[in-house]
Amino acid sequence: MSVASLPPVCADCHVHLFDPERFPYAPNARSVPAPHETAPLSLLSDVMAAHGVTHAVIVTPTSGYGTDNSAAAAALAACPDTMRGIAVVDPDTGEAELVALKSIGFAGVRLDLTHVQGGDFEARFGPLADRLQDLGIVLQVQAEAGQIPAVADLLRRRSGRVVFDHMGRPDPRDGAHQPGFQALLALADRPQTYVKLSGPFRFSRGPYPFHDADPYAKALLAAFGATRCVWGSDWPFVHCPMRLDYGPSLAALSRWAEDDETRDKILWQTPKSLFGFGEPGERRSDAC
Repeated sequence: MSVASLPPVCADCHVHLFDPERFPYAPNARSVPAPHETAPLSLLSDVMAAHGVTHAVIVTPTSGYGTDNSAAAAALAACPDTMRGIAVVDPDTGEAELVALKSIGFAGVRLDLTHVQGGDFEARFGPLADRLQDLGIVLQVQAEAGQIPAVADLLRRRSGRVVFDHMGRPDPRDGAHQPGFQALLALADRPQTYVKLSGPFRFSRGPYPFHDADPYAKALLAAFGATRCVWGSDWPFVHCPMRLDYGPSLAALSRWAEDDETRDKILWQTPKSLFGFGEPGERRSDAC
C-alpha cells in the first residue's frame, strides 16, 4: 500500500516513545530499549510525515517507563489535535487521577497481562475496569491468546469500550481454532469490543513479512468489521530480533483489507470514534 493510496487523514493507533534524555527510564522497569531504539517525538513526527500518517495513539510502554506517563503526556501537550494517549497505571489508581489523565488527552488505559500469572482478573482488575467504564475511558488489553477466555469473563460483566492489542497474540502453530483466539472472535457479539490489527511480529512464527498472521487479521476483520478494527504499527519495533521498517508494516494492511473504503474506516473513521480525535482542520499547535 503506497502513501498515495492512504486516506488523506489516517491514524497509527499503536506507537511508543522512548526519550531517555528528556524522560529517564524508570529504575524498576522490567527492561529498557537498546540505545538504537531511542524514539523521541521528533523522530515519530518525521516517520509519520514520510509515510502520510497524520494522527497517532501513543501508548506508554511498560518497557522503560512502567507507570510513568510523562513522555506521552508531553507529546499530547505538544500535539493536542493529532495525538491521543494510552496510559499505564496501577490497578488501584483512583478516579481523580484517571480524570486528570483524560483531561490531557489520554483516551485509554492499558492492561499488559502478558507478564501476569494466574487468571483471576476480576479480583485484580475489575474495580479499575469499573472506574474506566464510568469515566468513558477505553480499556486497552494486551494478553496472550491463552489468557483471553479469562479476560472475556471480566469483560462480559461490563459494557465499557475495550480494545485488544496485536490481534490477541494468537500462536500460529495452533491454528485459528485455538480456544483463546476463538474467545476473542466470540467477543464480536459484545458491541463495545475492538481489535488492533497490529504487531504481527509479536506473535508470528514465520519470516518477514509475517504471512502466517494474515488468516488471523482477516478472521478478526470478518468478525468485528472495519467499524471495530484499527491499525497500529507498534513503532519503533523494540525488542525485535530482526530489522523492521514502517512502510512495509503499513503495507501489510493492504493484504488484510483490500478496498479503499474498508481501509479508510480502519485508518480513520474508527480511530476517530474510538479515541476521540477531532475533525481535521485548524490546528492549535504547529509542533506536529
